Amino acid sequence: MHKTILTIILLLHTYFIISQNRIERSNALLDDLVTDGYVIGASGSYSVDGVVTWEAATGYADKSTRKKFTLDTQVRTASIAKTMTAVAVMQLVEQGLVDINLPIDTYIPEFIQKSETKITTKHLLSHTSGMAGYKNKNEIENQINYSSLLEAYNLFKNRKLNTKPGTTYAYSSYGYVVLGLLIEHVSGLSYESYMQHYIWDKADMKHTGIEKPELICLQSTTLYNRTPEGTLKKAVPNNLSNRIPGGGLYSTVNDLIKFGNALINNHFIQQETFKRMIDYHHLNNANSRYGLGFRLYGSFLNKADIVGHSGSQTGATTQLFVIPRLKTVIAIVANTSGSAKEVATATRELIDTSQLKD
Repeated sequence: MHKTILTIILLLHTYFIISQNRIERSNALLDDLVTDGYVIGASGSYSVDGVVTWEAATGYADKSTRKKFTLDTQVRTASIAKTMTAVAVMQLVEQGLVDINLPIDTYIPEFIQKSETKITTKHLLSHTSGMAGYKNKNEIENQINYSSLLEAYNLFKNRKLNTKPGTTYAYSSYGYVVLGLLIEHVSGLSYESYMQHYIWDKADMKHTGIEKPELICLQSTTLYNRTPEGTLKKAVPNNLSNRIPGGGLYSTVNDLIKFGNALINNHFIQQETFKRMIDYHHLNNANSRYGLGFRLYGSFLNKADIVGHSGSQTGATTQLFVIPRLKTVIAIVANTSGSAKEVATATRELIDTSQLKD
């Protein structure tokens, strides 16, 4: 009897130590981003089998006022927006409303096709359209408010392609503006309305939306930047209306976890469609490690093992990993640009930590 009780006590003690070890390791990885001077504030989270088993926040949402960074702090998602937009497009594909191999002007009459080889939806999703990205720093740090996606499209619609569509991987947020227009034309809804109803509401993402200069979110954070010399300072806010479907959203760390779990559990799209999105796009002359709206972070032979997206823009660095094989979703969001390498490294190290058994 005493031996049985002792065994139970030892098992409980071991469970406590392993659990604490996992949580302490996770906390340390996040805290180091602040203490080592890479970001002002950050939050991190991971879920396994749909259950959040760790979540934490560290640092400040506003250092000057000592406002703490919390799990509810809303941060620019930057390019993680592309993954959400791509899923929305593939929903329309599943409904038979879009064929990704047809020229994009099949669906968007305003889209100008001057090249002999036509840009398709697949080209835009995989960044192989030949469209250029931002022309200069003024477009990156945009200060103009564009009232619609069509108005934002007018900014770059007459520019020449850099390469023939389908031949070269070249990252372009403007390509995703066109995909936002596709969603609007095919669905009959505004981009915002479609995303709200078919993506954010569907995954119960209550703290995600489009950043608008006229709307002040109570949970929003001050924007910071880390200079190449390592100095942390407030960033000059820019206007994201020239890139909304490709990088104009805000969210929280656990809303991103919900998004990842909705993908794994086929709440947005069918499993076969998701597999199609996380397949290499098979360009013979490029090792882009990019599918349709997803970066492929796995090994060279199995790039779909870890998928997701990174995000980096003024006042934000974000990283989302979705690991279908492990039914695991991991995210870190930070309010500081210029720290992409460090945030990505911390998020990747959380993969092993998240799998420690309690």
